[in-house]
Order: sequence, then structure tokens, then C-alpha cells
Amino acid sequence: MRRRDLIAATIAVPTLVAGSRARAGDKPAPGGASVGIAGVGLPIISGGRIRNYVFVSLRLHLGGTATPESMRPKEAYLRDALVRAGHRTPFVVEDDWTRIDTAALSASLMRSAASIVGRGAVTRIEVISQAPRRRTGVAAR
Repeated sequence: MRRRDLIAATIAVPTLVAGSRARAGDKPAPGGASVGIAGVGLPIISGGRIRNYVFVSLRLHLGGTATPESMRPKEAYLRDALVRAGHRTPFVVEDDWTRIDTAALSASLMRSAASIVGRGAVTRIEVISQAPRRRTGVAAR
């Protein structure tokens, strides 16, 4: 995979996914405060090879005393934790290389968020969108 394609996709996908909004979390959720994380590229690894990348946009629902303003500086740390976890134990759906296992992603990020921003600061993680880089070749062998 060429590095420039990955960089270009990292720039283009959040723009396409977010549409006219500058960030995924700018619009507050009806049940409380939330913060958006847009355009995180996660690998799909099967058989020891990278098969695809899926770019995800997330919404973190906040609880306790956490506010969107207090969470914005921690967004880079949450992104880093998510990418590291995605490479360590990929969030792979066995029969489909175009999407990720949202339950595994949410559980992993909840564990990381508890250590980064404190227990109870993030109550729920919602996967807003998944955009695969390659849409073909999804049959696992």
C-alpha cells in the first residue's frame, strides 16, 4: 500500500463523512454532551496481512463532570489509544473486510478512556460511520 494514498484517504474521508459539519461532535446529542472523533483509520488484518483500512467516525457520550471543552485536549490521546489497539488486536469481522467489530472497538476505547480521562467521563461510544478504503475482496479464506 502506498503511503501517499493512505495520507490522502486520511484527509479526504473525514471531509466526505462529515459533510458540511467541521467536526462530528459539534452537534450535541439529545441526551447530553458528546464529543466527536472523525476519520480514524483502522486496519483490517487477516492471515497476518493487512487486507483493508476502515475509516471510522465516533461519538463519545460524556458523563459525570466531563465537558466537551475539557475533552478536546484529550482527543489526540484517545485517537492514539484506538489506533494502537486496532493494530495490536484488529477489530475484524471474520466474513467481511469492509467493516469493523463495533462492540470490540467500543469496549477497547472505553477501557482506554477510563485511564486517559478518568472513570465515568465517557459513558458510551457510538460508531457513527464506517468508510472502507477498498470495497471489494471481502471474502475471508
